[in-house]
Amino acid sequence: MPASRRRAAEALRNSSGALSTAATARMATDLPWFDDLSAEDRSWVGLIVQAGIRGFVEWYDVEVEAAEGADVGGAVHHPLDVVVFGAAPRELTGVISLQQTVELVRLSIRVVETNIDALLDPEDVRQVHDAVLLYAREVAFATAAVYARAAESRGAWDARLEALVVDAVVRAEADETVLSRASALGWGAHGDVAVVLGAVPPHRAELDVFESVRRSARTGEMDALCATQGERLVVVLGGVTDPLKAATRLLDHFGDGPVVVGPVTADLAHASASARAALSAHRAASGWPDAPRPVASRDLLPERALAGDGHARRHLVDEVYLPLVATRGTLLETLGAWFEHGSSIEGTARALFVHPNTVRYRLRQVSEVTGWSPTRPREAFALQLALILGRQSGRTEL
Repeated sequence: MPASRRRAAEALRNSSGALSTAATARMATDLPWFDDLSAEDRSWVGLIVQAGIRGFVEWYDVEVEAAEGADVGGAVHHPLDVVVFGAAPRELTGVISLQQTVELVRLSIRVVETNIDALLDPEDVRQVHDAVLLYAREVAFATAAVYARAAESRGAWDARLEALVVDAVVRAEADETVLSRASALGWGAHGDVAVVLGAVPPHRAELDVFESVRRSARTGEMDALCATQGERLVVVLGGVTDPLKAATRLLDHFGDGPVVVGPVTADLAHASASARAALSAHRAASGWPDAPRPVASRDLLPERALAGDGHARRHLVDEVYLPLVATRGTLLETLGAWFEHGSSIEGTARALFVHPNTVRYRLRQVSEVTGWSPTRPREAFALQLALILGRQSGRTEL
């Protein structure tokens, strides 16, 4: 048997060139996608096939020497992913798919099996066929390892790229380059963008969290970009119609604590406004322990203003106080009296020398103008703060 193995190994060595040529010739006829590759990529694919066949010859040599008890050193342990795919660039995994690579390996093995009968002594054919099957299994595992590493590498690179995009959005630096990077990550939304922010969930891998977020977003027909910034998980959602409903879909992917959502903006280039509001709201959320989850950044305007957020203060003045001033002061006067008299209809009416129904009518008008009702404690708090900030600003016009 050792002599037979040596004879077969010698015949395979002498025929490796012919086997490689036969396999290369078969690629153009048996693989429909081969002709669609560029000349350079076809050359790399040819090298893989040749390396695979040479690898089988060398592998069989080592098996023969090992069977004879020879000292083969570390040769037995040569990783086939290096032997077969080592000559090709890593980028090739993005050119031909795993399925195409499997077809390539299958073709190479088929060429070897088809031709070895004519190359070997009849006594050696059976054992070489068995060796080919074993080698094919090892190459299959090697192929899976190559594509698994490529997928991990691409996943890590995509995560870094995604973090850069989200960071640019947060810092209001979403230029054309950033938009192009987002497109490369699969971002297809062209409007209605909102930022959702909360704590990073404990004991979960970052990439696993991101994939879960994207999956939940897709079920709601939205796009999602994710990144972690310290202990915060930042999610940029595209295709948003109702920001609170959109944020509710993602609640399970955040850790404990408040989850806030910024206002809807026109597109990714303007999403920094939503991010700024969400970040400010998240920092100030501790001031409202009973806040709903998720909570809109607008609902935390009072806490944001008290925490020193200039944008929140300007919003309360521009969007609440000044519209009341524009009503010739009647609503502003009524609102001030309402707060000064303990939110009492009768007390406010007496102070203004009007009928209580007039007070009720004016309070409804305040709600229509500002979007906040003076009769609801939480909204009354925001209105009172807007009143104070507006008076301090000294402004009387929009």
